[in-house]
Amino acid sequence: MTHLVRFALVLTLTLVGAAYAQPLSQAHAHNDYEHKRPLLDALDHGFTSVEADIWFVFGELFVAHDAHEIEMGRTLESLYLNPLRERVRENGGRVYTGSEKPLTLLIDIKTQDEATYRALHNVLAGYQDVLTRYRDGEVKQGTVTAIISGERPRDLMQAQAVRYAGYDGRIEDLGTDTPASFIPLISDNWTDLFTWTGEGEMPTAERGELERIVKTAHANGQRVRFWATPDEAGGAREALWQVLSEVGVDHINTDDLAGLETFLRRGDAASAP
Repeated sequence: MTHLVRFALVLTLTLVGAAYAQPLSQAHAHNDYEHKRPLLDALDHGFTSVEADIWFVFGELFVAHDAHEIEMGRTLESLYLNPLRERVRENGGRVYTGSEKPLTLLIDIKTQDEATYRALHNVLAGYQDVLTRYRDGEVKQGTVTAIISGERPRDLMQAQAVRYAGYDGRIEDLGTDTPASFIPLISDNWTDLFTWTGEGEMPTAERGELERIVKTAHANGQRVRFWATPDEAGGAREALWQVLSEVGVDHINTDDLAGLETFLRRGDAASAP
């Protein structure tokens, strides 16, 4: 076998492996749209949750971190909804071949909440074939679950008989009587709740509080996510990821797709019988 043929074979196997990556249930791509290939890079690394910030301008829902970064053509539909529907159709109703694991699409609203949400609701209605739907408190699970974060119009969303997205709750929503059919996810700023950032041992009281948060959310059928966790490569980040993984935090936040994939797959291999 020549070096050129060998290289082509390795490249082909690498690409095929990426296309059929096994999903990682705890992997969340923060600011996913800032990667070279929004959505697709995350899927190649096995991520099961991606985050997109949206701005409602010129009658369209653009994806960008800040207003000055808005580019024509980079819309929620072009970067996320259309590619996801195409992938689901090609995979026989699944995001990942051979897995029923759904994908979470966290949509962070940056502009005036009610106007943006109404436009978003109308757009999402065109993707009912792949999205989780909510009707009168009943949930019909889809392949992709959209959840609204950021500027969330709670009263408007709660008043809807039919929705195509859930509401991203905060720590004050934990343990309340608001059902998971409205708040499927509890998210909050790590640094507002904990002082530990991965250096040394996590304080016992903070570990206990983290476990309480996760246990309470899970008892109500909700998932848990924290933002603003340390994301610089090194021992501190890995120690924090280890704790988040151990206690069952559902979405571990990162901009380093390869780093979190490596960490989670190493843990999967270590726990395999």
